[in-house]
Amino acid sequence: KSGGKMRVILAYDINNEDADGRKRLVKVLKTCRKYLTRVQKSVFEGDLTEGKITLLKKELNRVVDINRDFVVIYTMADGVRINRDIITNTPDPIDNFL
Repeated sequence: KSGGKMRVILAYDINNEDADGRKRLVKVLKTCRKYLTRVQKSVFEGDLTEGKITLLKKELNRVVDINRDFVVIYTMADGVRINRDIITNTPDPIDNFL
């Protein structure tokens, strides 16, 4: 563990059928935006240290309903190449962050 950054991809599906769910959705969105770049409605990407990943998880755990919401975080160790292949003619949301 070098303390280097890891590539992080986070996706969520928040149950927003009621007012509580809609509040959670806004909080989850704001929390993710603090740490990562939004690439789609509920998909975020970026490079974080292990410490920041831990903080992100803690913050999200305070917000989500663990029985009704879904959050998945993929982490790739520093140096691991991940192929990103955008197959449309739309701008890469994280292009100006790399």
